[in-house]
Amino acid sequence: MSEPTQRLPVVEREPDAEGPLGQSASAADYEPQPTLEGEEKPARFWSGRRVPAAIAALVLLGGFGILLYDVAAVRAGQPAMQWRRSLADHLAQWHLDDTAVLIGAGVAAALGLWLIVLALTPGLRAVLPMRRTHTDVRAGLHRDAAAMVLRDRAMEVSGVQSVRVRMKRKKVEARAVSHFRELDDVRADLDATLSDGIRELGLGSAPGLSVHVARPGRKG
Repeated sequence: MSEPTQRLPVVEREPDAEGPLGQSASAADYEPQPTLEGEEKPARFWSGRRVPAAIAALVLLGGFGILLYDVAAVRAGQPAMQWRRSLADHLAQWHLDDTAVLIGAGVAAALGLWLIVLALTPGLRAVLPMRRTHTDVRAGLHRDAAAMVLRDRAMEVSGVQSVRVRMKRKKVEARAVSHFRELDDVRADLDATLSDGIRELGLGSAPGLSVHVARPGRKG
């Protein structure tokens, strides 16, 4: 006859007085692992900007193509197109302080500034550069994928009922709901688990960590 099954006691790890990270607050910066050949921080990935470049190229190609055709037609003895004659008459009558001229100049300046910003900024903010282990290989991790990995790690912590993780470029924000255990104990375990998870992501620049733990709200 088999003996009745007995429930084994649960032993919980007691965190240090100041938490596993050596501080009481749940906000810490983690040093990334050494990069190859002393590289301190990998460069961000640059976006191809294919859509803005294609739009600008099509607009310029269409405008200059029509203008070149009209100029060639005039050189061949044909009359100029009506739009060019009307535009020349309007330009002869308009002044620099006219409202239409100022609006057009503002729109053109805004579009030019937008194109300059696109040309000088890397873009792809959702892709986090990873630590380089080979000089000829670069890798990146999408922020949503990194947040999902950290969320799965946080759900393994005892006492966590639900958790929401937001992965930013320089900071990880985790908001958890705990339905049992002391909130300080849950937060300490989340600090340790998420800090290990951040290190294991292999990011070239380790983000900071902010953890908030609360009780579930009352129903009704």
